Amino acid sequence: MSLLRIATVTALAGQRLRLGLTDGTTMEREVGPLLNGPVFREIRERPELFAQAQAAGGAVLWPNGADLCHDVLILGGAPPADPTAKPKRELQVTA
Repeated sequence: MSLLRIATVTALAGQRLRLGLTDGTTMEREVGPLLNGPVFREIRERPELFAQAQAAGGAVLWPNGADLCHDVLILGGAPPADPTAKPKRELQVTA
């Protein structure tokens, strides 16, 4: 069984990301509250920089090196202690 990762990303209005996952599903996440710290300052303040999000290594990466890991975006936090636990998803569309 392979690990679930982010294959594609599309930046949406309102600091939301549409994530295409390696299992073929799609989900959307509000990431504004996750954009903390100085590395995210310009990304928070400039929508044109937020829009440059891309999928890399199963995570989301911006050109300045800021990133959000798959565990936070897909699972809503660190991996669950129970490996059979289902990810928390705000919106899921089956491909």
